[in-house]
Amino acid sequence: MQHKNLDKPIVLWLLSSVLLILAMVVIGGITRLTGSGLSIVEWNVISGTLPPLSEAEWLITFQKYQQFPEYQKLNTTMTLSGFKQIFWWEYLHRLLGRAIGVVFILPFLYFLAKRRIAPWLFKRLLFILLLGATQGLMGWLMVKSGLVDMPHVSHYRLAAHLCLALALISTILWTVADVVQLRPKQNGSTPKLQMLSKLVLALLLLQIILGAFVAGLKAGFYYNTYPLMNGEIFPSQLWPYLSWTSLWSHGTVVQFLHRWIAIVAFAAIVHLWRVSRRGNLNYYSQNLITLLLLTTLLQVALGITTLMLAVPLALGVLHQVVAFVLFSVAVLATHSLRNKNVQKTPDPLSAFHNQQERQVAIR
Repeated sequence: MQHKNLDKPIVLWLLSSVLLILAMVVIGGITRLTGSGLSIVEWNVISGTLPPLSEAEWLITFQKYQQFPEYQKLNTTMTLSGFKQIFWWEYLHRLLGRAIGVVFILPFLYFLAKRRIAPWLFKRLLFILLLGATQGLMGWLMVKSGLVDMPHVSHYRLAAHLCLALALISTILWTVADVVQLRPKQNGSTPKLQMLSKLVLALLLLQIILGAFVAGLKAGFYYNTYPLMNGEIFPSQLWPYLSWTSLWSHGTVVQFLHRWIAIVAFAAIVHLWRVSRRGNLNYYSQNLITLLLLTTLLQVALGITTLMLAVPLALGVLHQVVAFVLFSVAVLATHSLRNKNVQKTPDPLSAFHNQQERQVAIR
């Protein structure tokens, strides 16, 4: 295995961003499961950095919350003390989002000033910045959808918010893999393996979107038995909603689809692993695919347990986090199976030696 032009500070910076985004996913999951997501009814990027600092400020913030449907329809008996409990989770979620922006932008400007960012990497980092800004905007649009009429956020916007976080982590990890530039002497990848890895990615993405729908519609509480849904393979409540207009907006349907797509994705990952064992795949790619299979087994066990225990907080959050880890491993496995390995970052030392060789040849 070869490492070409490994810039450790840039790699560590990008990996720290991944860990912070993963922490954001954890706090976001807790925020959703504790019903805290609609506690802050304004989006003040700068002034919202500080929480209420006096009892008077707390009362003003609570009064603003009382003007919206969640308080008026669900939490009319809530006290200021109870409001503070849900406020802090949403506040931490937003604060960490701001922190991620600072942690990403400041080193980016530093590396840019030091001319350590290659042209291809500069474009990729700008794309990551755009994704991050879009993620923040989608977070507010998601919250805003729960501030009118019904005190529940749109499950479509929740899925978009989650997928943007997934896209952020995936793009950063793909970039890290490009920066590290692991170059096995023999890849051993085949078109079939490449196709299977992309299929697995697509199935996992679909499964995560369905998981967001399940969360947004609170469908995890509909049927808490497995493998049957209250004694039925196809629950009787499923049939009236099997139309395109209601296919993605009814809890019974999305839980049913989430169960079965999980089985299809699991089968595809097992097949990918079996095919990889038959070939002459390098140990780096093989280990990633094995890790993918093991993470899948963990995620399946977590999903079933979470469902049967009616979505306890810790398991619900862990199930969401492992989904991100699973998709991340699939992204790295797909990256490792590429046959086209183009060195994107110029290696100054190699360029110097090549110039010397050309001068010797001319003499």
